[in-house]
Amino acid sequence: MAVDYTVGEILQFVEENDVKFIRLAFCDVYGRPKNIAIMANQLERAFSCGISFDASAVQGFLQVEESDLFLFPDPETMAVLPWRPQQGRVARFFCDIRHPDGRPFAGDGRHLLRQAEGVLAEMGYTAKVGAECEFYLFLQGEDGEPTDIPFDRAGYLDMAPLDRGEDIRREICLTLEEMGILPESSHHEQGPGQNEVDFKYDDPLRAADDLTTFRSVVQVVAAQNGLCASFDPKPLPGASGSGLHVNLSLHRDGVNLFRAQGQGHSWEAEAFLAGILERVEEITAFLNPLPQSYARLGCCEAPGYLSWSHQNRSQLIRIPAAAGPYARMELRSPDPACNPYLAFALLLRAGAEGVRERKPLCPPCDCNLYTAPAEVLQGVRPLPQDLDAAVRAARESAFVREVLPQGLIRHLLESRQPG
Repeated sequence: MAVDYTVGEILQFVEENDVKFIRLAFCDVYGRPKNIAIMANQLERAFSCGISFDASAVQGFLQVEESDLFLFPDPETMAVLPWRPQQGRVARFFCDIRHPDGRPFAGDGRHLLRQAEGVLAEMGYTAKVGAECEFYLFLQGEDGEPTDIPFDRAGYLDMAPLDRGEDIRREICLTLEEMGILPESSHHEQGPGQNEVDFKYDDPLRAADDLTTFRSVVQVVAAQNGLCASFDPKPLPGASGSGLHVNLSLHRDGVNLFRAQGQGHSWEAEAFLAGILERVEEITAFLNPLPQSYARLGCCEAPGYLSWSHQNRSQLIRIPAAAGPYARMELRSPDPACNPYLAFALLLRAGAEGVRERKPLCPPCDCNLYTAPAEVLQGVRPLPQDLDAAVRAARESAFVREVLPQGLIRHLLESRQPG
């Protein structure tokens, strides 16, 4: 399980628990997981010197003429992979990526997210992030390839026998627990074969690591059950898309600044929300990175406008009815195709800018935007209507250029702009 070990304790654990293989994991610029497997006797060298890889072979990293980067395992991220054999066990670490001279690699999403956390820390704040990730389960074809046939035809919160995914979700939750991630709830979602598993909020970097682990676990468990899992934002035309709702809370001196229901909000919470609301159009290309992402927005409880409210699920940002540690804001536009490290980094920096500049929060929009008359909608600014519009907004954004490296921006926007 994932525990905050020292390097010495990790090496001892590996030796005493028959761990023979180490997976050094990282994500490319798109958030796709990558890894190198080393033998356990190489782990001490990995901690001290790093393990090199060809960065020119990872899309969006480096050119061939300067291609060496090194993976340094983060000792706080160790987890034994429960689905691998118990003899000759396999442990996984998320890694920091560095140049040969020890400099952090500017395109490393974990590094960029740490920087965003540091900006808030310098201001005296911390943030918590909780992600709610939806996914579909599809049948496999005879060749093992995914089909577009959903695993079931159940709907929101349905039960067995309509819901055929409850045993899959149970297996996912138990696997996550073994890896030190704490599931809180799971259920069938609105679409046929659509599911959701929610796990406990955490510090932003750990939350991004956990989300990356979650997506891998879902894929593995689905495959073990003869199914294919899809995190596409709109895998079935006419059915609900899959969202990645991002819950954010802001803390100072251990106090959650998003107050419990009925107590109002602190000015910092409102400014944090206002900062995100002001910048979200400019960062939508990173929150919703595929052309099909925009088929999801604006329908089936996915937002289409730059607005906020309490509890109202037709809004881009809502403040749910929750008390104590669960008081928060929920951003409902992102989808599972995003790179969570970049997405969380951009959101934290936008919120920090709002607090630093004491940005005022506009009045809430309390109507149902899915059924609102045209005269109401004319007064609400829409989210970008397609990827091309989102890319244009990102290209023109000084904020995006301040947060992300130029090479990373150029690669992501050029590769994802429709041809």
